[in-house]
Amino acid sequence: MTKFSYIATNEARQSVTGMTEQADRASVITALKKQGLRPISIKETSSLAVSGFSIHHLLNSNKIKSDHLVMFTRQLSAMVGAGVPLLRALTSLADHSESPPLKAVLRTVIKDVEAGSSLGDALSKHPTAFNDVYVNMVRAGEAAGILDDILKRLALQQEKSATIRKKIKSAMAYPTVLIFITVVAFFGLMLFVIPQIGKILTDLGGPDAKLPAITLFMLGISALITGYWFIIFPLIGGGIYGVLRYIKTPQGKTQFHQIILKIPGVRTIIKKVAIARFARTFSALMGAGVAVLECLSVTARSLGNVVYEKAVIDAAAEVKNGKPLSVVISENPLFPAIVAQMLSVGEETGQTDTVLVKVADFYEEEVDVAIEGLSSIIEPTMIVIMGSMVGLIAASVMAPIAGLAQSIK
Repeated sequence: MTKFSYIATNEARQSVTGMTEQADRASVITALKKQGLRPISIKETSSLAVSGFSIHHLLNSNKIKSDHLVMFTRQLSAMVGAGVPLLRALTSLADHSESPPLKAVLRTVIKDVEAGSSLGDALSKHPTAFNDVYVNMVRAGEAAGILDDILKRLALQQEKSATIRKKIKSAMAYPTVLIFITVVAFFGLMLFVIPQIGKILTDLGGPDAKLPAITLFMLGISALITGYWFIIFPLIGGGIYGVLRYIKTPQGKTQFHQIILKIPGVRTIIKKVAIARFARTFSALMGAGVAVLECLSVTARSLGNVVYEKAVIDAAAEVKNGKPLSVVISENPLFPAIVAQMLSVGEETGQTDTVLVKVADFYEEEVDVAIEGLSSIIEPTMIVIMGSMVGLIAASVMAPIAGLAQSIK
């Protein structure tokens, strides 16, 4: 028997906490329902979790690609649904996997399952390969006896998330290349072209020649870069490295996410991606039978934005006090009204997971539209910036040449 701590609400919507010993999570849920309680959170007070450094940390050093994980999930779902024993299915998939990191992880998972661990507990020892959402849904599927259906949900969710990531990366690839070319072209011109042009102008007009202000400005920048490149380049590199390191700290990440939520165009995409992830992840966990508070806790960590993560964690605290989730969400300006309304409908009909899938589908389509709109804006903007830089350099060169031509006449 395993000890579980639980948080539930009674018929008067009052919060009730306690401990119980049951065979598994499903037995805890059944026992609480018999007492007229609605479970909100159920946690094991003791587990088989292994801490410290071990071989599987080395095996997980190489990241598993999302495509390989989706394929594994779909194949495992099909084999379990066809009645293939779990150990046999895992062994077959490990033998035929095209991903060495996934194959290594599955070997250790098979050993844990052979030793008596549940699949969920075995997967939880590999957080770099199987995140909280994956592990919690597998555990819920095992408890309810619908592992094949849960794995199908997981595969669909992973495919949707991977699709969004690919579209965002694809949209950012072109402007990233343009920015790189612009920076390289700028420093190339400043280091090699402008100094030669300055020398030619000085030879033509003499040392006392009066050059236009724009030409003097460009020559000054060029002289600064060519004279102190050994200081400027390390400073730029160090600055970029320092900013990236700061963004990885909790405070820096929070500030960065707050800033991007204020940038026009970008904030629209970030908000819609976060809402789509919230709706699909929460829906998948609810459909798997995971308790509400655990759904919110796991969903918060999967949103990819600290601001939204805090909002969902705060919502979980309100729900723990007996407040309906739809009401809590409606009071938060980060979430559109449609999310709260659909949640309210789901709470009334008992089909929250089905309703939220529709919300996720809607916002994923909105993300596609927003990315296309941002791409159509970024492309001409970058062309204007590059054209302006080239025009500035051309003007700084042509202006003194025109002046010298007039003097010769």
